[in-house]
Amino acid sequence: MKVAGVVWGSDKALLVNACKELGVELSVRTTHEVEEAKKREECLKSFEQADLILLHPSTDAYWDEIAERLNERQKKEKEKAVPTVSFGHDSSFWSFSSVSLKVVATVNAYYIYGGAENIENMLKYLGKEVLGLAGKGYDYEEPKETLWEGIYHPDAETTFECLDDYLAWYNASHRQEQTQHRHRVGLLFFRTYWANRDLEIVDALIRELESELEDESGFDVIPVFSYGAGDKELGAKSSSEVVEEFFSASGIEALINLQSIFNTGGAAAGGVKEEGEKEEGEKEEAGTVSALKRLDVPVFHPLLSYNTTEEEWRRGSQGLSSLEVGWGVAMPELEGVIEPIIVGVLKRGDGDSGTKETELEQHAPLKERVRKIVRRVKKWVELREKPRAERKVAFVLHNNPCASVEATVGGAAHLDSLESVARILQRLGEAGYSVEPPEPPEDGKALVEEIMSRKAVSEFRWTTVDEIVSKGGALALVEKADYEEWFASFSPEVRERLCEAWGNPPGEEKDGVPAAMVYEGKIVVTGVKYGNAVVCVQPKRGCAGSRCDRQVCKILHDPEVPPPHQYLATYHYLESSFGADLVVHVGTHGNLEFLPGKSVGLSESCYPDIAIGNLPHLYIYNSDNPPEGTIAKRRSYATLVDHLQTVLTESGLYGDLKTLEDQIAEYNRTKSTDIDRARAHALKHIILDLIRETGLAEEVGLEKRLGEGEGFEKIIELAHDAISRVYNTQIPDGMHIFGEVPQGAKREEFINSILKYNPELRTPEKVAEISARLEASDEMGSLLHGFDAGYIEPGPSGLITRGHPEILPTGRNFYSLDPFKIPTRAAWEVGKRLADAVVQKYREENDGQPPENIAMYWMASDIMWADGEQLSQILYLIGAEPVWDGARVKGYRIIPLEELDGCGGLGRPRIDVTVRVSGITRDCFYNCIELLDEALREVAALDEPAERNFLRKHSREHADERAKDGNADERAREGEREGNGPENGSESVSDLARIFACKPGTYGNGVNLAVYASAWKEEKELSDVFVQWNGYAYGKGSFGVEAQESLVSQLKTVDLTFNKTVTDEYDLFGCCCYFGTHGGLTAAAREISEKGEAVCSYYGDTRDTKRVEVRSLADEVRRVVRSKLLNPKWIEGMKRHGYKGAGDISKRIGRVYGWEATTQEVDDWIFDDIAKTFVLDAEMRKFFEENNPWALEEVGRRLLEAYERGLWNADEEVVEGLKSAYLEMEGWIEEKMGEVKGEFQGGAIGV
Repeated sequence: MKVAGVVWGSDKALLVNACKELGVELSVRTTHEVEEAKKREECLKSFEQADLILLHPSTDAYWDEIAERLNERQKKEKEKAVPTVSFGHDSSFWSFSSVSLKVVATVNAYYIYGGAENIENMLKYLGKEVLGLAGKGYDYEEPKETLWEGIYHPDAETTFECLDDYLAWYNASHRQEQTQHRHRVGLLFFRTYWANRDLEIVDALIRELESELEDESGFDVIPVFSYGAGDKELGAKSSSEVVEEFFSASGIEALINLQSIFNTGGAAAGGVKEEGEKEEGEKEEAGTVSALKRLDVPVFHPLLSYNTTEEEWRRGSQGLSSLEVGWGVAMPELEGVIEPIIVGVLKRGDGDSGTKETELEQHAPLKERVRKIVRRVKKWVELREKPRAERKVAFVLHNNPCASVEATVGGAAHLDSLESVARILQRLGEAGYSVEPPEPPEDGKALVEEIMSRKAVSEFRWTTVDEIVSKGGALALVEKADYEEWFASFSPEVRERLCEAWGNPPGEEKDGVPAAMVYEGKIVVTGVKYGNAVVCVQPKRGCAGSRCDRQVCKILHDPEVPPPHQYLATYHYLESSFGADLVVHVGTHGNLEFLPGKSVGLSESCYPDIAIGNLPHLYIYNSDNPPEGTIAKRRSYATLVDHLQTVLTESGLYGDLKTLEDQIAEYNRTKSTDIDRARAHALKHIILDLIRETGLAEEVGLEKRLGEGEGFEKIIELAHDAISRVYNTQIPDGMHIFGEVPQGAKREEFINSILKYNPELRTPEKVAEISARLEASDEMGSLLHGFDAGYIEPGPSGLITRGHPEILPTGRNFYSLDPFKIPTRAAWEVGKRLADAVVQKYREENDGQPPENIAMYWMASDIMWADGEQLSQILYLIGAEPVWDGARVKGYRIIPLEELDGCGGLGRPRIDVTVRVSGITRDCFYNCIELLDEALREVAALDEPAERNFLRKHSREHADERAKDGNADERAREGEREGNGPENGSESVSDLARIFACKPGTYGNGVNLAVYASAWKEEKELSDVFVQWNGYAYGKGSFGVEAQESLVSQLKTVDLTFNKTVTDEYDLFGCCCYFGTHGGLTAAAREISEKGEAVCSYYGDTRDTKRVEVRSLADEVRRVVRSKLLNPKWIEGMKRHGYKGAGDISKRIGRVYGWEATTQEVDDWIFDDIAKTFVLDAEMRKFFEENNPWALEEVGRRLLEAYERGLWNADEEVVEGLKSAYLEMEGWIEEKMGEVKGEFQGGAIGV
């Protein structure tokens, strides 16, 4: 009997062993193995030699191909066809079978019941009933039902069906010599592990938990298996029912859940809803979440890599496959589980003589990772039992060193982190925590004054390490020997890398870069102390010394550079010396979670894992930022406590813009009457002057239109449109303060910002519901519940202002979405309109010619905020569309050229794309990258005319270039050997690469670092940095292959660059990644493309999905500058927050400079008005002097740099005033410094 087939990895071991026992020849592959086309073909060929085919399909798209091939063969061979049995929990899979339904149902029963005996009997049954084999060896027994849930222990001879029986046995066998109280931990795992005896990982966790510290302080363990989602027909209980039955009364203080997904439902069931899809479960909690809330203990979720061996996992940088991230990480997060630390991998064994081309697959523990998760569980349990008065808490404020360490203490998007921490400290005191002496700060101003008066920050341009120590900013001076003891525990590769970058401990001068934060041979840890609480500012991550320039910015030259010794020493001090029971990172976001290492499933050599140690980690995060929050959860083991988004208000009009709008309105009233014609004529001149004075002249093309005789009516129409873009923009009204809920008029504005997007919510009932959800937000209560090691309820995340009130209430541990539901059908429709709009705009500006190649910056926010609008846009540009199975995307379809001819009435060809994806897109949504990559490659290979298929055209040109370069192929192969490229001699990944990002395990674009460090002279240097940092190819079967040559080749044909906005909450000045990546991409395209400086840069706008727009980058800069940065209403909102508001103003101005440095798309009048508004205005200068003089110094410095570089053609009077004001600022800062030792850069700029 010869059996071939495809089964799940969990099926394989029992099937192999059963075949061995029965002498059956087996050739079987797992569903994971046949994902690859070559192995799938080999598998299909093996079916030809089989007597019987066994299939256990999955929902993956390639099963359509397998089914089609089998169907063709069955039709061709008819009665001679090999019998096929296709089974699975989803009965739709049964249709692949060629045997009777009774046979399929019986086989399915054998598999569902599981266990060695059932699988052996299944093979006997098939031999006798399907193949007609006779003899005693084929006598079989019917499927035998076994336990659906129970308690397993490796020392027990039986499995227990009830908790009391287990505890009686456990206490008798494990507690005889133990008199002290032991904490109890629950362990939940899949029944499949138990039925298939795949229990090494479970056993390892049990042993490690029980033997913690090798004495009575270990845990009692209750290891429970269950069927997972449950099945009422079978009598199998769901995970929520199992939690209630076995754990609710067990007294456990933590739960470890090895199941990839609980019994989800309702609001926790997937995150992304199609338009019109019912929100079932949002009014009633999902079953498991409800059970876990009642249990109220932290729920840990260790990871298993089902398809990767330990060697493969250690060698790779991805950690887990996209499929494993989807159902093994993203989906469980919907249930509020935490700490996704990998504990197990695939263990392959040789196939037996009874098998063919088949390896035995089970799973083995990663012993060090098992110890890691157990140590972290122990810390959480200790936190839970410790009295509040004895708990020690470390708060970490973030910092943006590139934008001035001194000016940006407490960096946090849309959150006044300083005021928030002050209020949290006061609340802790009220709750019984020891947070004095001294008394906690009365407000954020007092807190930051304490930090800055002590200079409890990192050394930078205006701060020396001597000053920090002399002014009391050092929490501790860590002795070299103490640090070395911990340093010795690092892996050899980590120790070597740290010393290579920063010298031997505690740090040494290397290549002209001083040791980082070392004072008299000791490592300086900074912060301020309030009783049992400390407030620290996160250390610098990639540079050292009291300067900011090309030389000291090590990360600019090496994206993988580890953090300095002092960075790691700070976190270790907090855990080991200060004795913190937990650490709280405050605001969105810091750099811990972005340190080098694997994408997910980190090892002991990944720097986030090293730094966080075993500290329980709470992270205060903006509910509107799931992209970066997800990274914090997965890479720094953070439990999030989300906070409200800032209240948005109408931007309104001001100054000359308001005057211009009024004059246009008056003109329209007067132009039609004879009496007022003279007045209308006069108004024309006033309006034209105002258009020039407001900077609208270039935006509307005034002089060109006047020169061409354009009618005045058209000019004022365009001017009105530009003004409308300003007053239709909403702006943040200051910042959120943690724990606050908007009241009165602010609540009305908050709710209106939600209703604006979705008019269907404008009913009294819906408004009342939104208000109730808002009122239910208890951020402070949730945070303190986390301090008690309680369960933080999960909730959705994203943009409330995109019509998503379900994001409320806040104070929850937010999740993102199901990555396999991207793009949604609604997003597809928006994406198509966006594609048409960008092509149409380009044609209008280029004599009707379509763009051949569009360079895109594709961010994770497109997925998490907009459900994949830009992914849809890219697919539509190349002529492909998603194929859905329900709400899930199962693949794509190539749109025939004749269909594209009718797209938007444009009759367009397939447009090539060059996609720079963000590191977060890469790490969280690799399945989307794989989908796009497959579509790109298939379209590029279509046999179509070059003028109708620009992907094919450019691929052939690229191939011709490579043919001329004899060394190109070898360089590509070398890149693939060093990266994660194809292993089977397949076509070079870089040959057809169109999707690029930074190096695996790193984040960022490099260009922003070069701009901030003034580490460039010519635009070509920024282009070079962009190509060097971002020249790594990603796609199906490859992960970060070095491919700078391919990136350059793609950039040669780029016609325009593109990004888009989807919300008023964030804009292109909201983060340096925008100008660094989109701006850097534009700089590189203009340097490399055959179009040169003629390469356009566009910005899409889907804030209103019913009115998709595409405008020039310059127009988008103007819109945001007018509506926010220069808007007195926005400025006053920032000023309410003192130091933090001043710092945020400064950062936004720095990003204006960044856009000009990379693209030269910022008008001179913008710099003029920035200088006049923030530097030359006496009242504004006083505000900065009193609150944050370092912020205004940074503004003045960047403006002067823009002028000196020729980026700003400034009025001489403005420049002289700026220089004078800058000298005044330096005086303020030097006075605050006093007499200090050591050299510092100050305001000098070394280009």
